[in-house]
Amino acid sequence: MPGRFRGQIALITGASSGIGAELARQLAAEGAVVVVTARRIERLQDLEKEICATGGSALALACDVTRSADLEAVSQKVRERYGRLDIVVANAGFGVGGSFASLSLDDFRRQLETNLFGVIATLQATLSDLTASRGCFVVMGSVAGLVAFPGTTAYGMSKAAVHSLALGLHGELAASGVGVVLLAPGYVDSEIRQVDKNGSHRTDWHDPVPRWVRMRTPVAVGKMVRAIHRRKRLQVITFHGRLVALAGRYFPGTLAWLARRTVAKSRARRENDDR
Repeated sequence: MPGRFRGQIALITGASSGIGAELARQLAAEGAVVVVTARRIERLQDLEKEICATGGSALALACDVTRSADLEAVSQKVRERYGRLDIVVANAGFGVGGSFASLSLDDFRRQLETNLFGVIATLQATLSDLTASRGCFVVMGSVAGLVAFPGTTAYGMSKAAVHSLALGLHGELAASGVGVVLLAPGYVDSEIRQVDKNGSHRTDWHDPVPRWVRMRTPVAVGKMVRAIHRRKRLQVITFHGRLVALAGRYFPGTLAWLARRTVAKSRARRENDDR
């Protein structure tokens, strides 16, 4: 139903591609003014032009969520230009992949700096605005935060921490009228798997996740927008994601066994290709 967010101001971090960009499109189509932020300002400006050309309203601002000063500056610009802030989507994030033995302590710190502390800094910079508007804080989690998988210890750890943060905030901020929505997508078409462990985008990498497992971004985001409108406490996205989350809760041993087998087969396949 168009217009569910008419007149609301929405700030989205990590909006230069994938889920973040599509959230901006769909929220704008529903009447929201969207402030899109990320490090890649050229992409944001293209998105701003695209949204405005289709009758929406958007503003592109460069921002690195690992820099609190960037977030404070963005929040101040939103206050000066619009006078309010109703929705904040903490979407910025990336994945550090690899076995525990292959990662350094700095790799883990880098992962937490963006995926966890970036979320915390985003809320700290905007909480007063959300309290004033009785708005909504949206956290982009992951099925990886619900279920642990071999080879994703850093990423899964960061998302598990984000989940705990969001669920705790849900109860803590309820009295002030601020809603907290935790989104936990499974595999969605996105550039996140083209970002290396240093946070750099690699266009030469191909998505290792089979197409039949991935949900199309517009479909997944449509479900997210519905969850934001309803202020759902937790929304797991994609059928496979819900299935894995349920298996992790009720059949953890079986899921762990399947995960080990999958990793072993993948390792054997890589070794065979290297011969």
